[in-house]
Amino acid sequence: MKIFISSLLFIVSINSLAQKKVLDHPDFEIWNTIKNQSISSNGAYIMYSLEKGEKDNHLKIKDTKANAVFEHERSEKGQFTYDSGFALFTVKAWKDSVLEMKRRKVKKDKLPKDSLGIYNLKSRSLTKIANIKSYKIPLKWEGYVAYQFEIEKSKTKKAETGIKPEPVKNKKKAKKTGKDTGYHLVVRNLNTTKQDTFKFVTSYVFANEGKRLAFSTTGDDSKFKAGVYMLNLENNALDQVFEAKKAKYYSLSLSKTGSHLGFIADLDSTKVLLRPNALYHWQEGSSNALKLVDAKSAPKGYRVSSDGKISFSKDESKLFFGLATPPVLKDTTLLKEEIVNVEVWTYNEPRLYTVQELQLKNDQKKSYSTAIHLNTFKLVQLATKTYPGAVLGNQGNATHALVSSGLPHQLRSQWEGRFASDYAIVNTNTGATTPAFKNISGRVQLSPSGKYAYGYNDIDSSWFTYSVNTKKYTTLTKGNVFYSEIHDSPSHPRSYGSAGWTKGDASILLYDRYDIWKFNPDTGSSERLTKGRENTTTYRYVKLNWDERFIDDKGKWLLSTFMGSNKHSGYYVLNRKNNRGKQLLTGPYRFSNPVKARAADKLMFTRQSFEEFPNLRISDLSFKSNTVLSNANPQQSDYNWGIAELVNWTSLDGIQLTGMLIKPENFDPNKQYPMIVNFYAKSSNRLYSHRAP
Repeated sequence: MKIFISSLLFIVSINSLAQKKVLDHPDFEIWNTIKNQSISSNGAYIMYSLEKGEKDNHLKIKDTKANAVFEHERSEKGQFTYDSGFALFTVKAWKDSVLEMKRRKVKKDKLPKDSLGIYNLKSRSLTKIANIKSYKIPLKWEGYVAYQFEIEKSKTKKAETGIKPEPVKNKKKAKKTGKDTGYHLVVRNLNTTKQDTFKFVTSYVFANEGKRLAFSTTGDDSKFKAGVYMLNLENNALDQVFEAKKAKYYSLSLSKTGSHLGFIADLDSTKVLLRPNALYHWQEGSSNALKLVDAKSAPKGYRVSSDGKISFSKDESKLFFGLATPPVLKDTTLLKEEIVNVEVWTYNEPRLYTVQELQLKNDQKKSYSTAIHLNTFKLVQLATKTYPGAVLGNQGNATHALVSSGLPHQLRSQWEGRFASDYAIVNTNTGATTPAFKNISGRVQLSPSGKYAYGYNDIDSSWFTYSVNTKKYTTLTKGNVFYSEIHDSPSHPRSYGSAGWTKGDASILLYDRYDIWKFNPDTGSSERLTKGRENTTTYRYVKLNWDERFIDDKGKWLLSTFMGSNKHSGYYVLNRKNNRGKQLLTGPYRFSNPVKARAADKLMFTRQSFEEFPNLRISDLSFKSNTVLSNANPQQSDYNWGIAELVNWTSLDGIQLTGMLIKPENFDPNKQYPMIVNFYAKSSNRLYSHRAP
């Protein structure tokens, strides 16, 4: 009897396998990918959108047990509020409907607009708001959403009498919303649903931490004048901090707490080509914003840029903005027939002419980072035409900045195939600039506290540090292999990267092929923290907190692992108090870097293989158990998919090589099959990567 059942199951399995579908081109349209996945701060929910080919996205919210909490068709770009109370997302019009309207040559302003979806995770209720232009929520606080909407244009109906009404004389034409006049802004309390509407708003911004909102408007009437306003959402007080009837505003920016506001204003209503931009600053407690820099007070040869980014140092003592060089103005007295367009190419241009054409718009918008000390209003130019690039230290608090220039090496880069730069240190208090090091090919950064400039130099394949205070240049890894050991192309090998810095810039953590090393940035002395080279296991630090600046050298680190021998991956915990570790999870899969909930020990991650789609999973920090939350492509089981195997062989040069062999699911070793061989580059490390059609 047992033999009969086994034989029957064998026959059934063969028949079911034979009935499986073979993938074809149309199957691409039924395959989903997961987009915009996020986890709520309390770790109770995940949200993601499924994108199917060229079709509409489908948004889903699930709890930690994979129960469906909410879903909505044609929705995307979901985000949770800081307190996990609400989920907000964009609802798009049906793609097929929009395409059909475009075929009928429907005007752009007549096409259907997006809607804003607000889902209350406590009451499980949905609110939808139509005709949305944009929306924003605070970064590090909750309770509010601000959105701009478009007014639907009502169709004019003829009077029932058929008599054309006489025009009303001296009737003022109603102001319409638009790109120049602005759109109406609604600030909505998500908990009480109370809201305020501010008309003809051109730009708006929340403070990151303080409950403040700033916006600019072209005004509505004598009661609501054109200008810049500050809204205090703690007491709902609205203050106009700047007034101008006809002005354009750029780069509205609030400090961390919202107690400082910076913006650029152009008050000239004429069509003068050289725009008289000016920088303004408002501080809480002041009645009006004050002008800090204009065309007259800007450094010689520079002007206030409307394209430069405005930001504040974290301690709110400095305001950073951009200066630009005056543009080349067209001669407006010439007729079109009198203008001759000539392209002059020379052999010694630092940049190829084609590159110059491609970068023309970016060059026209280029600005140079400049600081203003808000206690003394002293202006200190950081970036200049000599050193156009600038990197701020310690979130803008540092007394030094790193500036750079690739101009001396641009011409040579055309035949060397690499880009190099010279670097200098500029004092943010005095503007004094000290050349630091030259001809570095690779990315150079400042350490989190701003004590060191550091990077990897492609030329000598080594990491280095430069002390901002002592001006000491230290090569950390010269003579050691912290660059790609398997690099086989005619170029300089890349580094394996860096994990980051420990508290106070005490040490920097660098990767070699397998391990994590701790380096003293002053002496170059080092310590190996993991033991991966012995068994060809690669360890890498996993950053769980998105705003983490320093790595805790006495805490527990979550590391990702990858075994070169069998291509298995997993997660590992390293206790830095005793430097002991434990493998938490491993197997014949490829795991993603997990995303941690902000206020809970919950992690969202994916697991995949050639046969297994990377569905979303959730676990705690131990990874003892995990729950699969998504099921993006259940139809895959209906298809003859395939199996991936690792193969090893020795090349004609005697080098041990590995490769990946893909076989059909119903592979018969007694049959001959056509085979495609790809021997370009290296791909066997992706043995357990899933491949969608």
